[in-house]
Amino acid sequence: MASVAAAIEAQGAVERRKRQSLLGLLNISFGFFGIQIGFALQNANMSRIFQSLGTSLDDLPALWVAAPLTGLLVQPVIGHLSDRTWLGRLGRRRPYFLAGALLAAIALLIMPESPVLLVAAVMLWVLDASLNVSMEPFRAFVGDMLDKDQHAAGYGVQTAFIGAGAVVGSIFPWMLERLGVSNVAAAGAIPDSVRYAFWFGGAALLASVIWTVMSTREYSPDELARFDGAADAGEEAHVLRVLAARSDAACLAWIAAGAAVVTLVALTGLEKEVYLLGGLLAAYGVASLVAVRRARGGQGAGMLGHIVGDFSGMPTLMKRLALVQFFSWSALFIMWINTTPVVTGRFFGAANAGSAGYQEGASWVDVLFATYNGVAAVSALVLIPLLARRIGQARTHIVGLVCGAAGFASIFFVPDHRWLLLSEVGIGVAWSTILAMPYAILASALPQRKLGVYMGLFNVFVVVPQLLVATVMGSITKHFFPGEPIWTMAFAAATMLVAAAAMTRVKGFAP
Repeated sequence: MASVAAAIEAQGAVERRKRQSLLGLLNISFGFFGIQIGFALQNANMSRIFQSLGTSLDDLPALWVAAPLTGLLVQPVIGHLSDRTWLGRLGRRRPYFLAGALLAAIALLIMPESPVLLVAAVMLWVLDASLNVSMEPFRAFVGDMLDKDQHAAGYGVQTAFIGAGAVVGSIFPWMLERLGVSNVAAAGAIPDSVRYAFWFGGAALLASVIWTVMSTREYSPDELARFDGAADAGEEAHVLRVLAARSDAACLAWIAAGAAVVTLVALTGLEKEVYLLGGLLAAYGVASLVAVRRARGGQGAGMLGHIVGDFSGMPTLMKRLALVQFFSWSALFIMWINTTPVVTGRFFGAANAGSAGYQEGASWVDVLFATYNGVAAVSALVLIPLLARRIGQARTHIVGLVCGAAGFASIFFVPDHRWLLLSEVGIGVAWSTILAMPYAILASALPQRKLGVYMGLFNVFVVVPQLLVATVMGSITKHFFPGEPIWTMAFAAATMLVAAAAMTRVKGFAP
């Protein structure tokens, strides 16, 4: 398929997309501002909500499993479907923006009213699924709308909106408290500051996505064909050949790995959430086996076959970036789960979720999260473009990851909670490169007609480390340093450094 597009381009038949103005770049990504408000409210407050409803520190990772598991299931499917969607005036990606935003707004309305822990956990599942339905096509949308020479700028603007939305979502409960809204609640209840912030987030999310839907016009399938070349009529046959050539032994190996993990949990007494990891490994093996058998039987690839085939046939560049994503997002998920207990326990001396000190510390976490997101927004517009021009996109990402590792490590040494703001500067620089550089590199290298499914599959390597952290980190914390979650930040610093080392293998492939 890529060779066909290259041949057409060589003959001068491929047109170029219209170069977008700054306003055009802003309109394309403005919906991400609201989506990130939703993610920020979730990341900064879900541990607080779960603990307020009675869960223990050891059980937090299990409750957080819902979010990455939902992303793992939703993103490749939505990416595949959005590549093949065209709903008249609504277009290709925008139907998914709108549907996801509406469902997420409803979840944000219901979440803080959860009467019991089970309802809150279910609402987290619904919220994260809905946010992923909106978010995944936005990644591909930038590639759809921009030529390659604007990809870095497009993802930079998107990162700036992510940072700005996260600042608003993270700091809003703290701001409401300063305006006189109650930040304390009876046992088993959620403070008004959190409730009102979630309601505001739902409204802001829906409004910002509607802005992008109304202010942009997607290119039609005919226009995209003129930009990227005609679709390869042999693509389906190629996928079937790739699947049919796969060995059953490889599929069975995934199933065996899943069974081994389940057996290890049963024999060693690890946390029961680790069963999920084994189940996922086995499920991928089963899905691969079904796809292979269907291809050999001449039944067509279907959605399952295309996703399995594209996953197993990822380009080398994507595989190397996937390893970087795996380690960098492991560090981020450790931070999102554990920052609240670390800050409230170590710096405010309040492990009890019902105490005023705990609520004060949890509100300071909102400020910290707003800080790293604010730094990311500024970095994406100022620092990252400058570095990318001087040293290239790959080296820029390495610098960002090292800054993140330094930020996590510094948490061990700061004398009080106010100095944590300095730690968040390093984390914010890392966050800006994590959100921009891998996607800019990939969007310029992947087949444009399959950008949705490839972006969805790439995000598997955002989700899998989160599942590992949620299932394994709880066991590590419980067995080696119970009641001392500060040590999870050492893991975050180390994994961020490993990500930086892995990025050195990408330098030869990226600009």
